[in-house]
Amino acid sequence: MDISALLAAHPVIDGHNDLMWAAREQAAYDFSRLDVGAGGTPTHTDLPRMRAGGMGAQFWSVYVPTLLTGDDAVSATLEQVDAARVLTERYADQLAWATTADEVEEAWASDRIASLAGAEGGHSINCSLGTLRALHALGVRYLTLTHNANTPWADSATDTPVAGGLTAFGREVVREMNRVGMMVDLSHVSAETMRDALEVAEAPVIFSHSSARAVTDSPRNVPDDVLEAMARGGGVCMVTFVPKFVNAACADAHRELVAAAAEGGIAEADGPRFSAFEKAWSLDHPQPSATLADVVAHCEHVREVAGIDHIGLGGDYDGVVTLPDGLEDVSTYPALLAALAERGWSGDDLARLTCRNTLRVLREVESVAADLQAERGPSLARIEDLDGVRPLHP
Repeated sequence: MDISALLAAHPVIDGHNDLMWAAREQAAYDFSRLDVGAGGTPTHTDLPRMRAGGMGAQFWSVYVPTLLTGDDAVSATLEQVDAARVLTERYADQLAWATTADEVEEAWASDRIASLAGAEGGHSINCSLGTLRALHALGVRYLTLTHNANTPWADSATDTPVAGGLTAFGREVVREMNRVGMMVDLSHVSAETMRDALEVAEAPVIFSHSSARAVTDSPRNVPDDVLEAMARGGGVCMVTFVPKFVNAACADAHRELVAAAAEGGIAEADGPRFSAFEKAWSLDHPQPSATLADVVAHCEHVREVAGIDHIGLGGDYDGVVTLPDGLEDVSTYPALLAALAERGWSGDDLARLTCRNTLRVLREVESVAADLQAERGPSLARIEDLDGVRPLHP
């Protein structure tokens, strides 16, 4: 199979990339210092390598740490959205801002890579549906309901459960996301939050960067019953490359790390302190490695359980320090596709994996939003009314 020709016709839409936060930390968003157009950057991502990888669209994660709360989290999220726009404008000959499936394809027609934005963590909206709508107006096209810590209205996969899934306000967040046309992203959330969101969702959901729990037992992965329910609702699971999510030895090593940190009073959800502990821990505890073959196994399982129409790719480049051998940066998607082709995936299968499924979900979410907006106006619900929680904002 000619992988280059396949990617020319069906380029990769990747669900999750943390270049914006890397740019904030490494260069204060100064893309003259972190010149991803010239290439050779210390990041996993730059434009020459995106071209080499056959990429056609990237959802830039406008992530902010859960250490930031309230209005500080909102402000930092706005700065991340601005950075994605600045990046796109600086390299306008190669990138095009996109908020719809049609705009993605228009970018391809002009030989450019589509730039999209997704917010990673419900803390970015500060328990405000008005803030959610404002982010959508700025171009954010998905919200991951939690990051590594719970929000007041949803449980995270890597925090102690409090809500038991979604609260009443959390369910209203999902309904309002459906109404405005923002994809509900269930990566990072607990299995009960996944199930609650699927129960209330009126449009297809996504997992922007998650793999299969039956293959690698990690709370960040998706159980089979959830994969099946996601598929029934028309959604897509974008398989991620993170070693601790795709390789059993890496997952076991991470569990050992989490337990050791907990003994020292440091929760995994405590981002900065946990990262510092992990850095020190790794000096005396060499970490196992994952491989491209591990990711192939997850792709095959998601296809088997959810079906070929419900799988995509979400590498999480620049969101982790190490990647599997063979998938070290964004130039390596062709190697993954070649490995899948060797295992019998057809050109049509690979086209669905790379972009066709994600484009379909984008369009369906847009269509559902148009219908819902004809039925109901903006939700004025408040967390203090639905959950009896003291508001986090004036």
